[in-house]
Amino acid sequence: MTTPLLENFVAGRWQAGTGAGTPLFDPVLGDELVRVDATVLDLPEAFRFAREEGGRALRALTYAQRGALLSQMVKVLQANREAYEAISVANSGTVKADTAVDVDGGIYTLGVYAKMGSELGERHFLTDGDLARLGKDPLFQSRHVLTPTRGVALFINAFNFPSWGLWEKAAPALLSGVPVIVKPATATAWLTQRMVQDVVNAGILPAGALSVICGSSNGLMDQLQPFDVVSFTGSADTAAVIRSHPAVAQRSVRVNVEADSVNSALLLPDASAEAVDLLVKEVAREMTVKSGQKCTAIRRVFVPQGQYDAVAKAISARLAKTTVGNPRSEGVRMGSLVSRAQFNAIQAGLAQLKAHTTVLHDGTNTPLVDADPAKACIVAPTLLGTTDPDGTAIVHDVEVFGPVATLMPYRDIEHAYTLIRRGQGSLVASVYGHDAAALSAAALELADSHGRVHVISPDVAALHTGHGNVMPQSLHGGPGRAGGGEELGGARALTFYHRRSAIQASTAVLDQLA
Repeated sequence: MTTPLLENFVAGRWQAGTGAGTPLFDPVLGDELVRVDATVLDLPEAFRFAREEGGRALRALTYAQRGALLSQMVKVLQANREAYEAISVANSGTVKADTAVDVDGGIYTLGVYAKMGSELGERHFLTDGDLARLGKDPLFQSRHVLTPTRGVALFINAFNFPSWGLWEKAAPALLSGVPVIVKPATATAWLTQRMVQDVVNAGILPAGALSVICGSSNGLMDQLQPFDVVSFTGSADTAAVIRSHPAVAQRSVRVNVEADSVNSALLLPDASAEAVDLLVKEVAREMTVKSGQKCTAIRRVFVPQGQYDAVAKAISARLAKTTVGNPRSEGVRMGSLVSRAQFNAIQAGLAQLKAHTTVLHDGTNTPLVDADPAKACIVAPTLLGTTDPDGTAIVHDVEVFGPVATLMPYRDIEHAYTLIRRGQGSLVASVYGHDAAALSAAALELADSHGRVHVISPDVAALHTGHGNVMPQSLHGGPGRAGGGEELGGARALTFYHRRSAIQASTAVLDQLA
């Protein structure tokens, strides 16, 4: 039986590719689910329609009006959540709790920006800073304004968050008045396509405001013009290709990149027993949520030398209690990787790390619940360790994008900072302790090399949002190896989709722009 071919939505209509399509599989059962294809789509027309028709209609609306559209989208997505959960389980191999991270996280982010639109009100532009005098006479001054870019936002997304990855980018773009074309990762494109389909069928957005292309990304970058923007999430190698593309290098297309990141967790010296327990719980959780397939997951764990053995045993004990297998089965807490390609990549990465580390918790012999080890793309959590973090360079350089972390001891706090910085820039570091002054000092010390520093102390044990959870109110991105990009951060995200300009005029004119 031929599996369904998912259609693309471009130029205001649903269109099927003309090729046989690329199959998407259930990573646990191995069944073919659907196919995707974008062969012979008229990409110039797709981008022109979005840029001209979608952009013109969106810019005609105020921030409040666009926020109201986002609110309607939230209701549509919430009404179809059951279907999204079924797709996520089948195509991504996620347990229900992990599906919530992706699906509910995406809907929540959309809701945050919907509310922001209401707060920005009936405006078509934003001001940036105060009036600035240009001379002695205050009559002639300057004001910076932000206006929506007259282009299209192209999103080339990763496989691990087909829902959240879409809406965390689309929400600020649409609120800004910029049309969106999303190209989801092929392996898990079904959920993205279905969510776009539901929003399109509800007739909420103007024609051309939201498009989806499933299949090959060939030719997409070629369509970009000077006022367009592109946001990419994926490998550093692909990011380098994007940055060298003529659209970026010659036409100055604005680009945002989120790439590889070997994120850290740091236990401060003399941390209380409660703080140690919080680190242990969070490391185990980060290793198992979405099977470790999060760009923000903890990859390196740094503890004082005297606590290395105790922490290793505590984390291993928690991991040993994790039931792994078919996400449809009762009691399973960790599902599968998203594909056979990812399974093979994890195995190769693990082999690299194991050659230079000690296995503290081996997931190899973990029994799988209702899953065939020969067929299912499942890797149980593995904790590695090395007592020579200075000489074992590979643990700071290689990211295994799965349920794998490496524990390392440090001599003193300056040594810990040095080791963490060997990650060459990360999305997030988390710090565990009980003394407010020490925690504050560590946060500031790590801030320059991380997009986010998550500080966890016993007083916020039941309140903190989690090391790896990306909240729309806070910045998401990181310097150096992490890509150098910035997303979210509340209203900060809107600036990527606006153009800043200085208006120099009389104060009477500038008062109209207040």
